[in-house]
Amino acid sequence: MNQEPHQNQLTELYVENIGGIQETSLQLRPGVTALVGENATNRTSLIQAIAAGLGADQYSLKSDSDAGKVSLTVAGETYTRELRRENGDIRADGDPYLERSDIAELYAVLLRSNEIRSAVRESGDLRTLILAPIDTTEINRKISERVDERREVDKQLDRLDSLEEKLVEKQTERGRKQRRLDELETQLGQKTARLDTAEGDQTGDGSDTSELDETLDELNDAQAKLERVSANLRGEKKSLESLRDSKETVDQQYSSLSVPDETRIAALEERIERLRNQKQSLDSTVTELQRVIRFNDRQMADPDSALHRALETEQNDSVAEQLDPSKTTVTCWTCGSQVERASIDEMVDKLRELEAEKTQEKNDLASQIEEVQQELDTLRSQREERAQLESKRNSLEEKIGRREENIAEFEQRKEALRQRVDTLEAEVESLEGSQQDELLVVQQEVSKLRFRKEQVESELDDIDATIDAIESELETREQLQERRDELSAELEELRTRIDRIESEAIEEFNTHMAALLDELDYDNIDRIWMERTEVKVKEGRQKTTETQFDLHVIRKNSDGEVYEDTINHLSESEREIVGLVVALAGYIVHDIHEEVPFMLLDSVEMIDGERLVDLVSYLEQFVPYLVVVLLPDHTQAFEKNPPSQNYTPVHI
Repeated sequence: MNQEPHQNQLTELYVENIGGIQETSLQLRPGVTALVGENATNRTSLIQAIAAGLGADQYSLKSDSDAGKVSLTVAGETYTRELRRENGDIRADGDPYLERSDIAELYAVLLRSNEIRSAVRESGDLRTLILAPIDTTEINRKISERVDERREVDKQLDRLDSLEEKLVEKQTERGRKQRRLDELETQLGQKTARLDTAEGDQTGDGSDTSELDETLDELNDAQAKLERVSANLRGEKKSLESLRDSKETVDQQYSSLSVPDETRIAALEERIERLRNQKQSLDSTVTELQRVIRFNDRQMADPDSALHRALETEQNDSVAEQLDPSKTTVTCWTCGSQVERASIDEMVDKLRELEAEKTQEKNDLASQIEEVQQELDTLRSQREERAQLESKRNSLEEKIGRREENIAEFEQRKEALRQRVDTLEAEVESLEGSQQDELLVVQQEVSKLRFRKEQVESELDDIDATIDAIESELETREQLQERRDELSAELEELRTRIDRIESEAIEEFNTHMAALLDELDYDNIDRIWMERTEVKVKEGRQKTTETQFDLHVIRKNSDGEVYEDTINHLSESEREIVGLVVALAGYIVHDIHEEVPFMLLDSVEMIDGERLVDLVSYLEQFVPYLVVVLLPDHTQAFEKNPPSQNYTPVHI
């Protein structure tokens, strides 16, 4: 991992009224910084101050102060965190190093209360913690959007396929029309030449054909109008037939749907609103309980806290109390009264029980909300579908009515034009009977050919317009196909993102766990590895498949035989090392070093000195600034064999 951006860059830390610290400052160099000292020397307070400067909620105010401050200068930029006590709570303001504190608390601030370390100790849910930085809800939302968009693109591509078939049909039809037009033009040319000859022969003979010409013109005009009206009438009838078929289909769909139960819908809406309000109230309660529990845990675990200082200074004359630390009385940091240590422990346990109870209630409510929402969505969908069908049916009825009116009007016009054509044809026949000569016959034939030629030309224009429109739409195919390929690639990336992160995290853990076991040389541990498994879990009334991360321990006995053990049978130091390696895997997989160039280690006193040196040396490869809290017992091992060339001990 590239640490060059942080080479030779000092980090400045200023602390005021944090934990047990009144005021101090510290320089952190790239590499390993060890905070060395006995218990109650504010080593943990210092590391909590660094965490607070990063943005984590790992802090406490000095017991006799109402305000505190942390200033962290990294690469020339200064970040601040200001704390103040309000109504018994500690509020934080300022501009910390990180906007998202959760990634630091999970993968970089590895104190005793770190969730990943706790999950390993208590066989908790490691997969959820590894995937914490990933917004799965947002991923699923994007997947849904991309699927809908790709479905729409597919519809457009399918329509273009149909248009291609239609284009072939129109091009074939155009060829036929063009051939017919060529034939008509040839015939018209021949007839026109014949007409010219006939007119030349008739010149000067005194024949008067003006009345017949006018009648023929009227007949041609009436025939053209009759053809247009007939074409319109056929189109209207075809459209009416299609509309009636559509309405019949809609009527069947409408009849098959049950009438929505509005009373049930209203009751479900009222119930889901009530359940959501209850869940929101429980969310607030659980969050507040978790905050209180974390605060008390920090106070109990922090060797520099007011509780531990009180335990070292306050004595009880009772021999029983001296033998039993739980009988020791301390000053409660919440109410200020003298209470036994056991009372505080009992209070925290009750808070945990209450938090678990409220969490279960919240989960039950979530299941109820999901069930009610599913039923409500189904009823709403039925209501919406029925309303859409009713609207569509009304629209079709209106269109059918208009088509029927148009058909009646066209039929009247057609009948009138038919009678007019019959009348004109009779007049032409009468005029032709009195003037039976070649000129009149040819004039009539030329007139008919011209009329037919104009019809074919108009039909060709319509076909050309349709072909142009189709070809214009088909030009969008390449763009649509490119967009579909982009959507498919995005979907593949979104759908595999979680799987990829899971696989990478497991691979990183197994790789680094194996390497560390070789370094630390535990005699009876052959291998510790993680795998991804799927289990059936119950959600409401249904069972779903859920992915989880399982840890396996392979031991080796004195005879060299291997067997599988459980994580619970590991020693405390071994479990803590496993927790740190899980955190390291998350740190690497999510590229946390790009956002948090720090890793803070506390409560590692259960690991022997030589192994702790090897562990710190291994972690230092991946972290620009590694800060570790050491007891004097560990100092000798670190001085004898420093974990890094950039090792800086700071004696507190």
